[in-house]
Amino acid sequence: MAFQPYMQLDPADNVLVALQDLPAGMEVHFQDVHFRLVRDVPAKHKFFMHPMPADAAITMYGTLVGTAVTDIAQGDRMDTQNTRHAASAYGEKTAMYNWQPPDVHRWQDARFMGYLRADGQVGTRNYWLVIPLVFCENRNVDTIREAFIQELGYARPNPYRQLVRSLLRTVQGNTQHAETQEGEERVFLPDRPFPNIDGIRFLVHDGGCGGTREDSRNLCMLLAGYVTNPNVAGATILSLGCQHAQIPLFEEELARRMPAHTKPVHIFEQQQYGTEQAMLEVAIQATFSGLVQANAQQRQPAPISKLTIGVKCGGSDGFSGISANPAVGHAADLLVALGGKVVMAEFPELCGVEQELINRCTDEETTTRFSMLMNEYAARAKAVGSGFDMNPSPGNIRDGLITDAIKSAGAAKKGGTSPVVDVLPYGHYVRKSGLSLLCTPGNDVESTSGMAGAGCNLQLFTTGLGTPTGNPVSPMVKIATNDTLASRMPDIIDLNCGGIITGSHTIASSGEEILEYVLTLASGEVATCAERNGQEDFIFWKRGVSL
Repeated sequence: MAFQPYMQLDPADNVLVALQDLPAGMEVHFQDVHFRLVRDVPAKHKFFMHPMPADAAITMYGTLVGTAVTDIAQGDRMDTQNTRHAASAYGEKTAMYNWQPPDVHRWQDARFMGYLRADGQVGTRNYWLVIPLVFCENRNVDTIREAFIQELGYARPNPYRQLVRSLLRTVQGNTQHAETQEGEERVFLPDRPFPNIDGIRFLVHDGGCGGTREDSRNLCMLLAGYVTNPNVAGATILSLGCQHAQIPLFEEELARRMPAHTKPVHIFEQQQYGTEQAMLEVAIQATFSGLVQANAQQRQPAPISKLTIGVKCGGSDGFSGISANPAVGHAADLLVALGGKVVMAEFPELCGVEQELINRCTDEETTTRFSMLMNEYAARAKAVGSGFDMNPSPGNIRDGLITDAIKSAGAAKKGGTSPVVDVLPYGHYVRKSGLSLLCTPGNDVESTSGMAGAGCNLQLFTTGLGTPTGNPVSPMVKIATNDTLASRMPDIIDLNCGGIITGSHTIASSGEEILEYVLTLASGEVATCAERNGQEDFIFWKRGVSL
């Protein structure tokens, strides 16, 4: 069959999507409809199959995505001048949902090599984490970072590097010395003194005090989730002492997620030590001891059911909902059918598909929580003079996502088709196998930070425009929606679903490729571009005001 440069996504749609640049005057023949394009339609954009009177409903993906601002001619292109956002209302369940899982016999006995944790989780990486409970400790976190991470020598003076070097000597017996440009003793050590540790991760943030108590608790919840994440072997926590995010509050949230206290967690409060030096010396020595302990862990075989995968899109384009998102959705369905956990976030990008997700919820409690969180989020947005309709970015709009409902209908595809087993507020931890919805913003880093704090040990991140976003503890797989992006930005793209647009691949075959890649990534056989680039983004979602 010859390649057709446009397509209809659902029989109910009254728009077509351009798969390549289409010139004005081009004849369009689709089923029994024939017309000419009124003006140029760039690839990824939409054009109208029929004349549209003002206020007429515009449908795409089989759902309401907007209304006509003015009378629109047949063959005209959709843009922000002739189309406004509109989305379907939602309420209680309107239909029972029966899911047909995909065939997964090919992976039934598949295993990945992971780090088995005492609480039953399995990590795909083995990290030590250093985090502050309040922004006042950010500089001390950076000081520890320099002492441990920087190349030995050639850095600004740091009195604690020598302490780290001497500790390394005690475990390695390496006594080769040289002089640095600073006149300090330099020890030549192997590149990986702790071969079973994938890295030390340092988070800094601007929270913990000066804002609302709600935000401080939510921060403690998120940080406790990071410590609990299966990719984390243990953690060093720095506190000032007088902030809202108190140590007992953090410990309370950590106990909710890790009641058996199965990981080493060392907490230091600066105001109890007096000088910074007194605290940092003991914190560094405790961290080093933790590294020695974590290095004793080795990868072991684990079933796919032990994986927890987050699905996310960012820098989306008009192909996101056609190629990469549904391919990720198929991979998600495969993982759920194999007993794994999948997390889909970004509540502003579920606008218009709420009823579909409600109908997929497995029980009334889950349905109620989803509706409550969506309504609460929408109300907060309106209270500050915004709304979900303002979600699409200038880049989204330039590449064909004219309304939030269009963006959302495509974004929801990455959650696949499996039932919704749970709905979680931001900062909560995933426990149920299957698909869970996590309330986060559409903001890339606030969302991916939330999914890592919910326990995701890998994240699948689709993009049509390109973004370098990464995460400190949850490796981020960048999946391109189109061939052009994959060839233009190869340093940030791991996988490419552009073949779905050109016809060389199907959604199913691309989804299977994604799952195979996930298994090699989970086993530590490959690293993502974001990992290799050192992209370790963390932003906490603050919902209150500064006080």
